[in-house]
Amino acid sequence: MYSNKTIYIHIREKIFEALEPESINSLSKDQLTSQLAKAVDLLIEREDYSVASVIRSEFVKNLVDELHGLGPLQVLLDDESINDIMINGHDNVFVERNGIVEESAVKFIDESQLQNIAKRIVTQVGRRVDDASPTCDARLADGSRVNVVIPPIAIDGTCISIRKFKKHAMGLDQMAEFGSMSSQVAQVLKIAARCRLNIIISGGTGSGKTTLLNALSQYVSEKERIITIEDAAELKLQQPHVARLETRTEGIEGNGAVNQRDLVINALRMRPDRIIVGECRGAEAFEMLQAMNTGHDGSMSTLHANTPRDALARVESMVMMATSNLPLEAIRRSVVSAVDLIVQISRLHDGTRKVMSVSEVVGLEGYAIVLEEIFKFHHSGQVQNGKVVGNFTTAGLPRRSVIAEKASFYGLQAQLNGLFGAMETM
Repeated sequence: MYSNKTIYIHIREKIFEALEPESINSLSKDQLTSQLAKAVDLLIEREDYSVASVIRSEFVKNLVDELHGLGPLQVLLDDESINDIMINGHDNVFVERNGIVEESAVKFIDESQLQNIAKRIVTQVGRRVDDASPTCDARLADGSRVNVVIPPIAIDGTCISIRKFKKHAMGLDQMAEFGSMSSQVAQVLKIAARCRLNIIISGGTGSGKTTLLNALSQYVSEKERIITIEDAAELKLQQPHVARLETRTEGIEGNGAVNQRDLVINALRMRPDRIIVGECRGAEAFEMLQAMNTGHDGSMSTLHANTPRDALARVESMVMMATSNLPLEAIRRSVVSAVDLIVQISRLHDGTRKVMSVSEVVGLEGYAIVLEEIFKFHHSGQVQNGKVVGNFTTAGLPRRSVIAEKASFYGLQAQLNGLFGAMETM
């Protein structure tokens, strides 16, 4: 008596031996489903297997997913409750739902199937992953971000990490409803985006930086020309005048690579009103600061850091990657002149994402950059219904606030003045 898994593997092997790639590409999904259903029935009868009709339908769906989709991955991609998919070899799959990581029942047949799917993903966006280039960043058709690592770098089998792209962009009001920030914080961030403040979003991996960046971008004027720069394009701006640029890895000959710094430099020649860099991680930070300092107000980016002060230190370090002959004082003056606001976001131990602080860069005192914290999230140390309890506090705007100055220029001063006072408990 054979198990359903053993029967499926045998049928899959026979069908794949008989398939011609050209014929698959010429068939619609419905046509392929119909032909595979006939083939599955024929093979089951020929081998005299005992397989229920519901299991036969599952066999056909799995085959269609593998030939027209991404195999076992497809069911995870179609599940809207899943935020992240993490694959550590063909039989070790984890997912994240609502900030909580759990093991999935989904498995791949073998390493070969998993690696073929990984290569299909990266090939669709003109990239490659092989022995010569065993790591790769890519994206799916819906914008979801993918990272692939294959053996021998990945010791226990191919690793795929997928950050799924939400079909419906989340706005700041919706994030406030979910408890990621208070309504006052949301309103101040809206004003900051409308008034063309230069904003850096700082946080750890999986903290929600890109989601927040997408939300902020919704409040950019439709009259502005925006250039986005990313390693793997995942930002989804709603404005009509957007040019999206994406980096490129080197080709087989070892040339043709285009990095983020190259793209930032080129973006400055494209007459942008704003430049949005998906994530600053290297020498492109120098050109980004130059852009912010030379008339491209309202530019935004994200970076990995645990606190606003750490974020500034990271910017300094990245600028030093680009130029080693600038003294630290000159770099800090450039940072102070360029960056207006730092938004710190974190994923807490209960799985929720929260804006932990909103800080304004107000100037230099001696050699130190002065930060004024406008909002801060204080957690009470208590948990209710599995969620961290806390509240947002504010000390008001700094005495020389760039937000107040810009809000006055854009006619939003009254709206800004009405936001400070009450505190909200989350």
